[in-house]
Order: sequence, then C-alpha cells, then structure tokens
Amino acid sequence: MLKEQITQWRHQIHQKPEFGFDEHETSAFVAQKLEEFGIEVHRNIGQTGVVGILKCGSSNKSIGLRADMDALKINEKNEFKHASKNEGLMHACGHDGHTSMLLGAAKVLSESKIFNGTIYFIFQPCEEHGLGAKAMIADGLFTRWNIDAVYAMHNLPGIEAGSFATTSGSIMASESNFEIEVIATGGHAAMPYMGTDPIVVASQIVCALQTITSRNLDSIKEPAVISVTEFATNGTVNVIPSRVTIKGDTRSFTDEVLKKIEKAIERVTAGCCMAAGVDYKYDFNNSFLSTINTEAEALNAVAAAQTVVGEDRVNGSCHPFTISEDFSFMQREVPSCYILIGNGIGEVGGCALHNALYDFNDEVLLIGVEFWKVLVEQQLKI
Repeated sequence: MLKEQITQWRHQIHQKPEFGFDEHETSAFVAQKLEEFGIEVHRNIGQTGVVGILKCGSSNKSIGLRADMDALKINEKNEFKHASKNEGLMHACGHDGHTSMLLGAAKVLSESKIFNGTIYFIFQPCEEHGLGAKAMIADGLFTRWNIDAVYAMHNLPGIEAGSFATTSGSIMASESNFEIEVIATGGHAAMPYMGTDPIVVASQIVCALQTITSRNLDSIKEPAVISVTEFATNGTVNVIPSRVTIKGDTRSFTDEVLKKIEKAIERVTAGCCMAAGVDYKYDFNNSFLSTINTEAEALNAVAAAQTVVGEDRVNGSCHPFTISEDFSFMQREVPSCYILIGNGIGEVGGCALHNALYDFNDEVLLIGVEFWKVLVEQQLKI
C-alpha cells in the first residue's frame, strides 16, 4: 500500500515539473501531505521551500533530512503515462523521487514515532542553479531552528538499484565559472605590427591555464579541472579584433583549492597580458561549493544504509564525483552527509541524469524511505 502511494506521488510530481523558485504546486502538495500526517509545516522558506517539523519525546537532539524539488528545462522524450505535461520542463534529475521518498519517510515516522527528538523535513527549491540552499539559509533555516546535523540523498544511475555510496570528506566538486576579456587595439589583418593582437595573447592564456592543474596543484591531493568552453572575438576575416572573451568552468574538491584556482587564473592572465602590453578584465563566480561530508555523519549514513540493504551493497569510501550540488552550502552551516542511492543499471534506471529519456526508478522508493526511517531511529534513539 505504501509503495503504491509513494509511486503515485512521484508520478504526480513528475507530470507537473516546475523550474527553480517556481515550485508553487509542488511545494503546496508537499505542505498538504505533511499536514495530513500531523506534521507542523512552515511554508515559503527560501521562497518556495517547505520545512516540516516532527517532535517526539523529551530529547533536545535533532536531525535534518533534505530533498530537492525543482526540475530542468528539458523537453521530455519519454512516452509513458506519467511523462511531463509542462512543455519544456522535465524531472530529469530525479528530484520527484527524492521528494516522494522524503514524504514517505515523513508519513512512516509520523505514524511509528520510534524516536526521541526532533526531525526537520527540508524540501528545497532551486537546487539546479545553486540558489535554493542559500535562499533557505538566508531565510533562517539554521537560525530559526536548532538542527544538529543535516543529511541529503540523491539517486545515481549506473550503480545497482537500491545500493548506496558515500564517503567521508569530499564527495562532489565545486563548480565555478570564469570570464576573461583581453583588451587590445586590434587593427588591419595585413598590418598586425600597427596594433596589438588579443587573439595571440588569449591563445597563450588558454594554454597557460592548463599548467595550473599540472604544475601548481598536487595531482593526487588537490585534483581539479579547468576547462575553457568559449572563445569569442569582435573581429572578422581581415580585421584583428580589439577584444577576445574567454569563458570557462572549474571543478575542485576543497575550498582551499578553489581559492588557489581563482587567484592562479588571474595571475596567469595578468602575466600574459603584461608581457604583450594589453589590458584585461577578469571575473570569477562560484556557483557551487564542494560537497564535503563530515566524518561522523558519513559513518552514521553508512551504518543506516548497511542496516537497510546489507554491508555488501554499501560503498562507504567511494571516489568523489566532479558533478556539483548546492547542498554544499548547508554543509558549511552544520555537520552533514550526502549519500547516493543507486537508480539502476541498463534499461531500468541506467539512463544518465539530465537526459531527456531519464526516469526515476520506482523500485528504489521504499528503500529510500527505509533509509531515512532507520537513520532517524539510529540517531534519535529512544
């Protein structure tokens, strides 16, 4: 019965995907369900976020459980009955499944009440653009309420359905974007000596940026990625441009390496431009911090997962991933752990995230609910 209910919720949410901070119908549905379960509800936390509070016993201990609610701007290619009805939007990352699993856990825990303390069910908007966690934090998520530790779970295609993976320390990378504008005089393509050429300088910068990861960072202790993704000029076939714009993306696994990269990109840019006698503008913007699990909470999550599915289906020391997650901002506030649950391999659950043919694997729903339930019961013991 519970599986059918959760599956129905998941399909309903999947049919009506909503983009970041527009999750009005989704958050209303979440709030309604929480109230039906007898849980105290706080709406509009961080715009469209929802926080449900469930207390039992006399303990001052607490735990936060977080699920993301937003969808992506992708045209769904699936043709099953619960496919998206909102044109141009799709739950291509499984947030419909995450929300449904946490709702299922809220229902089960509100009925069993085999815990002593307070549970905070955190339903977050706008994860995909790295703004939702920050909005909820700014709206008092960790100042209005005393949350001892916070946990989040995300599905991962390509590993066995219902298996788990996490690790202590960095599990996902930060994501930052940079923009460099090389400013020169330009000139006639036939007489380059009469001006300065930003294309040559910008090309040198592109090549030199790769030395940051290979020569300035420890390749084992400080792995990172710097990718140039755009190179644009205002020139034409016989005109040396006066400006070249370089844009790119960086990934790293600690805040310290992130700062090193930000400074190193400007140092390389400044050096190349000074040598050529041209000017530059530089902008570095961090969208996501690295997702770093605290050791105790990672061990807690592993213990709960092993209780649910057995030790052989839990990888407690997985390699980090270069994808990013805005749960990282919550991690800078309180102890935390981010854990991955397998969505499946091959045709069932194996389609990659952010793909127009992706769908959350419904066979995982009850396992996710049980994980949340066990985690709470182990951390808020009676």
